[in-house]
Amino acid sequence: MAKRAAPKVTQQTTIGRDVDLKRQVRRDREGRRVDEAYVERLIGVSRKPGRPSLAEGGPSPSIAFRVPVALRDQAEEVAAREGKTVSQLAREALEARLAAS
Repeated sequence: MAKRAAPKVTQQTTIGRDVDLKRQVRRDREGRRVDEAYVERLIGVSRKPGRPSLAEGGPSPSIAFRVPVALRDQAEEVAAREGKTVSQLAREALEARLAAS
């Protein structure tokens, strides 16, 4: 049997009524009861922290730009040699350039 793809969710997708987990018994695919603690654990898993923000009080803004392959390769080599990421190296270069202007 072919595996069914999940339906595409859009702004027009209707959502069913809420489930009262204290009154209704719902189970996951492994048969575990879905209760408030189960939901909180799932929320905690889905909110894994990413990299720390560089901005105070919110997500870091980002800048993306294209470079030639040779420049990217050279940046990766220098970053690896210095124990940094390419992003750290680029950030330092941008900061130095802006400080000089």
